Amino acid sequence: MSQSDVIIIGGGPSGVAAAISMRKAGIKSVTLLEREQHLGGATRHCSHSPFGMLEFGRVYLGASYGKRLEKEAQKFGIDVRYGHSVARLGDGGELLVSNFDGLQTLSAKRVLVTTGVRETTRAARLVTGDRPVGVLTTGTLQSYVAFHNMMPFKRPVIVGSELVTLSAVWTCLSHGARPVAVLEPRKQALVRVPLNWFPSLMGIPFHRDAEIVDILGRGRVEAVVVRRGEKTETLDCDGILFSGGFTPEASLFMTSGLTMDWGSTGPAVDQYGRCENPHYFAAGNVLRAVETGGWAFREGRAVGHALAVDMLQPASGETPIKVTFDEPIKLVVPNLIRSGAELPGGLNDFQLRFKDRVNGTLSLLIDGRSVWQKKALWRPESRIIVPRPTAVRHAQTIHFSFSRED
Repeated sequence: MSQSDVIIIGGGPSGVAAAISMRKAGIKSVTLLEREQHLGGATRHCSHSPFGMLEFGRVYLGASYGKRLEKEAQKFGIDVRYGHSVARLGDGGELLVSNFDGLQTLSAKRVLVTTGVRETTRAARLVTGDRPVGVLTTGTLQSYVAFHNMMPFKRPVIVGSELVTLSAVWTCLSHGARPVAVLEPRKQALVRVPLNWFPSLMGIPFHRDAEIVDILGRGRVEAVVVRRGEKTETLDCDGILFSGGFTPEASLFMTSGLTMDWGSTGPAVDQYGRCENPHYFAAGNVLRAVETGGWAFREGRAVGHALAVDMLQPASGETPIKVTFDEPIKLVVPNLIRSGAELPGGLNDFQLRFKDRVNGTLSLLIDGRSVWQKKALWRPESRIIVPRPTAVRHAQTIHFSFSRED
């Protein structure tokens, strides 16, 4: 069985940044497992910028950013193993890994999981209808364009209103396709103004409170039936692009029996990115969907620093306190808090998301006492940052309460 000091699963921005941070902190053996043949994760699929501005002081397109990450990994002596997919996580840091030679077991004193996110597919969205060719996610579209110079349709309908939706619209327009419409099932766009004006500025109808209820087509997509309020209409098109609806790629945690947080649908982690099983850490978008590549890089760097210190100066195994919250809060990260020695790095603040668009007061309660509160109009899936007071390390209960004001 091959052993390393640290194994990182996932070669996107957070994984590479964590590896560099660990090497700088003095960790000798850092192995990075990547299932593809290049580093960069989802950024490699993006034929647009900006990437790398804060990390490297210059702007890269997605593919070039991935190449820069590869150069940095080589520069810091990181053992990068391409074509390696992890099938199972063991309780003590043992990993069952699949590669071109078959199955093998690797182990490490610490394991960092940075597997990122995946988009919600048609099947997961429960959209009925025919099963023609031409139904894609944004990631698949960008793979076609970036790696094969192919545009699989000319007149698609795009579903979603996140930042990645704007990327989808731009990818279509810049490669010869003209979207028929952009549809958002909610009553408000998830991305804020002025960005949500972008489709309309490009002459593309942008319909809110609109959802696809049927897909028509034998060989390939021919039309979609759309419900808008109480009415339905048929839009002729030759493809459907489902954008966003990201969920953490946390299947390894589910199948291996490690603790999940069902609000984020990612692994449960403490303020240092450490899981309930202290052999494991997690960072980047696997913690919650979805942040930018730059955010993932910085978070990976911070969690990597905390992991390195934890390994060089092992902390005691205190039982973590679970962070709880009221509806309609969707998630809180970190969702565990450990007492004991303070580590540098990690997750400095609480990050929250709401499920719905609501007006009211959000409060942080420590042992039943309010230590922070803010009244606002809270938007679904928007990043909310709440400072993490040092008092939480000694708390018996940590709770985010919400008082709705209609």
